[in-house]
Amino acid sequence: MIRKLLAVAALVASVGHAFAAVDVNTANEDALRGIKGIGPARAKAILDERGAHGPFKDTADLGKRVKGLGGHTVERLQAEGLSVGPGAAQPAGAATKQAAVAEASRAPSQSPAVAVKK
Repeated sequence: MIRKLLAVAALVASVGHAFAAVDVNTANEDALRGIKGIGPARAKAILDERGAHGPFKDTADLGKRVKGLGGHTVERLQAEGLSVGPGAAQPAGAATKQAAVAEASRAPSQSPAVAVKK
């Protein structure tokens, strides 16, 4: 029973890690190497470029500044969980949901009358 419980815990941890976005502007070498398609040399190139010239503005900037990262490679790495900047780390639909919440908070508050029966 304990083995099954440990196996489930390990599975949940690995699945959660697989869907976590790694921000290229804040990640260390180990986090970058956790992305499929980034090995030790590519991780070092990203870190060296970030250290020399500051954070990346967007994916196009990442592709231009790091040798060997073209447009298609950056797109593939994004599909594997690499993001550029904290805004890109949001799950799909989160920005739409945040916009709806912000719009609702700006609208004048008109609460409908509620009748309570006793």
